[in-house]
Amino acid sequence: MASARLPALRVALAATLLLGASLALFWPGYVAFDSLAQHAQAVSGRYDDWHPPIMARLWSLFADHGPGAMLALQLGAYWLGLGLLAAALATRGRGVAACTILAIGVWPPLLGWQAAVLKDMQMSGALLAAVGVVGWWRLRGRPLPWPALVLAALLFGYALLVRANAPFAVMPLIAMLLPRPRGLARLAVAFGGIVAALALAPLLNHGLMQAQRSGVERTQATYDLAGIGVRSGDPAVGLSAATLATMRAKGCVRPYFWDPLGEPRRCEALVASLHAAAPGTLYVRLAGMILRHPFAYAQHRLAHLNSTERLWVPAHWIGAAPPQASEPNTRGFGEPGAAARRWQRLAAWLIETPLGWPIVWLVGAIAGLLCATRAQAADRLAAALFTSALAIEASFAVISIASDLRYHLWTLAATAVGWALIGPRRWPRGVMLALIVVLATGGLARATLSQAPQSYVGMLG
Repeated sequence: MASARLPALRVALAATLLLGASLALFWPGYVAFDSLAQHAQAVSGRYDDWHPPIMARLWSLFADHGPGAMLALQLGAYWLGLGLLAAALATRGRGVAACTILAIGVWPPLLGWQAAVLKDMQMSGALLAAVGVVGWWRLRGRPLPWPALVLAALLFGYALLVRANAPFAVMPLIAMLLPRPRGLARLAVAFGGIVAALALAPLLNHGLMQAQRSGVERTQATYDLAGIGVRSGDPAVGLSAATLATMRAKGCVRPYFWDPLGEPRRCEALVASLHAAAPGTLYVRLAGMILRHPFAYAQHRLAHLNSTERLWVPAHWIGAAPPQASEPNTRGFGEPGAAARRWQRLAAWLIETPLGWPIVWLVGAIAGLLCATRAQAADRLAAALFTSALAIEASFAVISIASDLRYHLWTLAATAVGWALIGPRRWPRGVMLALIVVLATGGLARATLSQAPQSYVGMLG
């Protein structure tokens, strides 16, 4: 027992030191436009649902102190989860795997993004912490005590509510971690959990957290209806033929993001009738238009899926690199110093390699799920992580309106940790071939396509 404790203590100390170094490097954290919007709600006490209000509610507990406390929370959760997993592996004599887990945490793109105070990083931190709590017991062959179950449940619950698309990652992860049921019944539990979470979240946001409606629930339907309308020219989407022609000429529907449709200087007025419609009406209309124009819908969604998975896109497709500066603000928020900027520049360079393409990690998660077949706790935990990564990536095929890399960071982290858990395995031949095709396709695109605009305004057109 003493010999098992020693490496675990060393790993725990290493994780603690890495947490301290991360805080020192990135204090007080980067704030983006979304961060400032949530902080304003935390200070004012007036919440809306454009961003899940649970983060703003949490921030309100120490909003007067700026972003530093939220940075400490998300980095603390991040390193807690990785540290617990690494320590558990060390107790089983898997020192290389334990070091690999800590190295994943230090990988500049992941750590660099974790320094930005945003809901995406809050979700990743909470999920890693929850998986770490579960893994600390499971990897040592022990049942979770009640305090650990309660802590994991709280972390999963926060992750579930802090991003609108989190149910696609969280519920399959929980279903795979449950001892029963198995097989197809487990898939049914995951699917039912996703549906229940999506239905429950608005009730909690508007009831328990008293968030006002912002109209955010219309964005997906507006984006998809506009995409179908521009491609088909059918005014049944709720826009006249003349309006659709104008939208086509102005490039209002972009695979990269939905934003031109909500931008007053671009196309907002053209889709005012969609913004004014009841959400239920929009989604019923969307279902009818998908049946009426399946190819136009497929073209629209595949164009966006390609953009967000970063397959056939030019080099330096924006929205990938972690921030090197905070959004200008009048609240006196500082930002990390020169050492952090150098770290972020390294991260920006690494993110341009295939390791910064979500499609590569999707293939890696498929391979991992096919390889994690041994009757071992590490394989079962890894399979849960791979399933979670694949589920959220699959959701982007139908529920996604923007291509920022930060939406895929959980996929990157979950897949990397999953492979560290199972160790080197021989990939199935078909998946290896798929990876080669992805690498060749993405490389050719980046070598031949013209560079896209390198600013938000430029991407608006």
